[in-house]
Amino acid sequence: MDYSPHIITFPDPRSVSLSIRASAVVFADPKSLQLLSLIDRVAPSNANILIIGETGTGKELVARQVHLSSLRASEPFLAINCGAFSETLFESELFGFEKGAFTGALNSKAGWFEAANGGTLFLDEIGDLPLHMQVKLLRVLQEGEVVRIGARKPIKVDVRLIAATNVDLEKAVAEGRFREDLYYRLKVVSLDLPILRDRPRDIIPLARHFISKYAKRLEIAEPGLSPQAERTLLDYQWPGNIRELENVIHRALLVFHGKQIEADDLHLLSTEINRTPREQPSTPADLQDCFTRHLKSLFEEGRDGLFDHIVDHTINTAYQWEHLNQVRTARLLGISRNVLRTHLKRMKLIE
Repeated sequence: MDYSPHIITFPDPRSVSLSIRASAVVFADPKSLQLLSLIDRVAPSNANILIIGETGTGKELVARQVHLSSLRASEPFLAINCGAFSETLFESELFGFEKGAFTGALNSKAGWFEAANGGTLFLDEIGDLPLHMQVKLLRVLQEGEVVRIGARKPIKVDVRLIAATNVDLEKAVAEGRFREDLYYRLKVVSLDLPILRDRPRDIIPLARHFISKYAKRLEIAEPGLSPQAERTLLDYQWPGNIRELENVIHRALLVFHGKQIEADDLHLLSTEINRTPREQPSTPADLQDCFTRHLKSLFEEGRDGLFDHIVDHTINTAYQWEHLNQVRTARLLGISRNVLRTHLKRMKLIE
């Protein structure tokens, strides 16, 4: 196939090599090209933008593309993950604080809005923002000014806001978890980012980009992709989107032999194995019996470190199920995000 894709990457790709974010986005598929055209049309305005897409689809890269295509391209671009901070820390980081505002505030500090003044502020996972913080964010968007913690005088800011979410905000509004007025204030323009399997012509160009990237990093000759390997990549469902594709290619470059990557080097699950649990025709009782049988089989094996094996497998499965989203994985397992990150670091799934 002949591809002439438009590709965007982070300024420092190494900084996201082990993150859950997509480190590259390709515009080769008709759906992607349609999105790129829309970006080019809306970027020159100062309108707030809401990017909607699953984890690993490249939302931050799309936000950067909007910024670089705007009249603010020479000004700062700051990206913040709303799910990565506690409520208290998020407020102080977003709006800044004055010296003595709280214990440990030894000096005054500007917040992200001030730091991004004149440029673009990207708020990822906006759906995780607590309600009281939503009120304060709405005020900033309405008034164009921030008030640092411990201060009384507002500070004028000129910031274009781009938000992103992988959750259904309309449903969150209906359930009272997200303010309707903030939702419409953010959604002046909406960019819907398709999942990877719905833009299949992006898959091979992305795979070739990652082959080139990791071949250079590993200091090896850049291999090709066999026709069977290409077919396997195109047939796979990619629940982890671009981030998963990058991991697959990186691993393939570590294990392949010869001059090209073969289908077996990709180690992708078959379509049958890759079916999600929601598609399995099992009742709760059947699942309980199945789980018990598997546990008994493990007991019979007499495996060393059995408990750790079960914990690791459970966490890894949940992490993949939630498409490498730490906040949702922690919520699914009923543990804190810090506890989850401790396990993921020990399992070398994150840095």
